[in-house]
Amino acid sequence: MRDPVFMKSSRYGIVLYFDPDVPYEELLMAVQYKFRSAEHFFARADMLVEFNGRVFTKEEERRMAEAIEEAGKVHILCIIEKDPYTEAMHKRMLDDSKEALHAKDGMFYRGTLRGRQILEAETSIVIIGDVEEDATVVSKGHVVVTGTVRGTIIAGAGDHYDAVIAALHMRPRKLKVGDVRLKPIRGGSYSWAKLL
Repeated sequence: MRDPVFMKSSRYGIVLYFDPDVPYEELLMAVQYKFRSAEHFFARADMLVEFNGRVFTKEEERRMAEAIEEAGKVHILCIIEKDPYTEAMHKRMLDDSKEALHAKDGMFYRGTLRGRQILEAETSIVIIGDVEEDATVVSKGHVVVTGTVRGTIIAGAGDHYDAVIAALHMRPRKLKVGDVRLKPIRGGSYSWAKLL
């Protein structure tokens, strides 16, 4: 009998190939079994995950990601989309983020900031998601967003004027480095803002 889920490592994490003919709940159980069996191998890793062979609804995708995190004791930073352009953007931003963040001077936040949410960080931060219009991010270091910024980003809070703000797309309400308001520079693979 063919394995309903095939797992392969990649430079950025794990690629999962799903049998398109197997019911979703069976795939979910198969993934839990695979990741539980390999929990010692992953060692609480942060990773990107790619799903192939099957198109999931957003709810199915969310449940699958939660099952992987729980069974494998891993932290999924991002689910890579199958669109090659978007996939390349996520990978490049992850690489650039690693350069901007040092192991002891940075953190990841997974999720979209909505409404009047405020996220404050004492270090640099990578946000795996979007910053919506009324949301605000305040960081003493760099801010990297793998999605779209529509809200307010303040990097270099406390007069750290070398901080950088970067995002896949920027349509911000306000961008500041320290106490200086900036406009984003769009072009290349992502948008960015910094004091020159």
